[in-house]
Amino acid sequence: MAGKKSSKERVQEAIDALGLNSQVVTMPDSTRTAEDAAAACGCAVAQIVKSLIFERHDNHHLVLLLIAGNNRADLDLAAGVIGSTLDRADPKKVRAETGFAIGGVAPIGHLCEMEVYMDPDLLQFETVWAAAGAPNAVFKVEPQALAKAAGAKALSLD
Repeated sequence: MAGKKSSKERVQEAIDALGLNSQVVTMPDSTRTAEDAAAACGCAVAQIVKSLIFERHDNHHLVLLLIAGNNRADLDLAAGVIGSTLDRADPKKVRAETGFAIGGVAPIGHLCEMEVYMDPDLLQFETVWAAAGAPNAVFKVEPQALAKAAGAKALSLD
C-alpha cells in the first residue's frame, strides 16, 4: 500500500502530537528484550518500559501494561486494579488492533483506544526508554510525561 505509514513513523507522529519532545531512534541491534534495549540505550534495565498487551477476561478488550524492564507483570495485582483477570493476548489481535507486532509495541501511537496502566517503579527515573514500533526502535522520555500522554493509571492498589 503506497503512502502507508510505518509503525515507527506513527510513533514519531504520536510523540510530536503529544508534545513529548523526543525522537525515535533506530538502533543497530535488536531492542526486543529489556536487557537488549538497556545495552543499546546505555541505561539500567529498570529504565526500559516494557509495553505488554493483555486481554481482559470479562470483555476481551485489550489492556496495555507499562512495566519496568527489571519487573515482571504481576497479573494478580493487575486484576485487582483493573477489575478483571487478564489473559495473554493473541499476537494477531494485538497487531490488528494496535498496529504493532509483539516485540515492537509502543506505549503510544496505537490504532485503537485501550486502558493503560503504568508500573510506579518507572516514575523514579528522570528518563526511561520505550519501544517505538519496531524490534530495534526506541525513544527516550520522562516517565511522568509518558504516563500523562498514554493516559496511564498507576498499577498499584495505593
